[in-house]
Amino acid sequence: MMGNGNRGFSEAGLRRLHDVLARHVDSGKIPGLVALVSRGDQTHVETLGTMRHEGGDAMRRDTIFRMASTSKPVTIAAAMVLLDECRLRLDDPVDPWLPELADQQVLRRIDGPVDDTVPARRPITVRDVLTSTFGLGMDMTSIGTPIMGVIFEQGLTPNLPTPMPEPDEWMRRLGELPLMNQPGARWQYQIASDLVGVLVSRVTGQSFGTFLNERIFEPLGMKDTGFFVPADQMHRLPPLYAPDPETGEFHVWDEAEGGRHSKPPAFEGGGGGLNSTVDDYNAYFRMLLNGGMHGNERILSKQAVQLMTTNRLNPEQQAARNTLATENVHISFGQGQHGGWGFGMAVRTYQGDYAPIGQFGWDGGSGASAYADPVNQVTGILVSQVGASVPDPIHVMHDFWTTLYQALDD
Repeated sequence: MMGNGNRGFSEAGLRRLHDVLARHVDSGKIPGLVALVSRGDQTHVETLGTMRHEGGDAMRRDTIFRMASTSKPVTIAAAMVLLDECRLRLDDPVDPWLPELADQQVLRRIDGPVDDTVPARRPITVRDVLTSTFGLGMDMTSIGTPIMGVIFEQGLTPNLPTPMPEPDEWMRRLGELPLMNQPGARWQYQIASDLVGVLVSRVTGQSFGTFLNERIFEPLGMKDTGFFVPADQMHRLPPLYAPDPETGEFHVWDEAEGGRHSKPPAFEGGGGGLNSTVDDYNAYFRMLLNGGMHGNERILSKQAVQLMTTNRLNPEQQAARNTLATENVHISFGQGQHGGWGFGMAVRTYQGDYAPIGQFGWDGGSGASAYADPVNQVTGILVSQVGASVPDPIHVMHDFWTTLYQALDD
């Protein structure tokens, strides 16, 4: 397990990683977690704490977690397969598959009434959808505007009391809304990642989950990854907690048995619907570091991986994303400080902490974090069962990455 100084991790560094993670669990703020770090032929896993806040079964290496927004960098791979096979082209309009988004109107002002619009300057393209710049999304700087109100009311985003409807109805509702911004003008979060799944499903004639399973999960041996947890594996899924921000009291946001992930969902959300394990996620991110190869099998072309994992935003789009990150740093607990965005994932375009430029991946509001770093050939995956209603799970992530980078043995 331990390297001998051949570009792995130092023993002292891994001890410190363990101690820092254990401090969070011992504090009572994080019931349990699993962390995996991998470099070269060295993989190290920490399993700490218990499945439930009140104790009980211990966390295990094969515990299944809700990946929330860390689904985004994984589910985007389905679209990359279609690009590789020339079944999608980046600058083709999406109208043939997503006719609901044809002839769009755009809000005259982001905070204006939803019927005060101008025509879109051009059609929405595949590239707009893959880069999260098609014109609609979760914008934390626009909460309280009429358009955001309608987005929430219509069940167009996950994790609200209104469940997301099945894909065709979701598309119908989406198509009735004006865009918030002209196609390609501005990076916006979340909705594009769910839209990718509908696009893939319509191009292939298969459900999004089936296509992901056949082309990505099965070839990579990701046997525990999917949009729901089968009944015979349900004992491996902890509840998801959303502690009270005022009191810190633990509230169950989603129970395992009978919860949101216990049966196939109406909408297979590429933006946040996956469940997985640290080893499954490691297989995926190592494939990206290997330029699309898994052993002797090619999953994606090297060029597709390059597109996904390098910045795709122009300076104007990137400025908007930077503003969102830096002006809301107190709300996000310091998340999102990367600069760039590729396809489905953040890409570091400046060194704002211990990770180098070029690191790619994303975090999830369920206490999940997954990144790969081509400079150091490192992957790291951290998962817990505490939602980001409080800063604690995000603090664990920051400390995980801070100690991981100190543990590099060069």
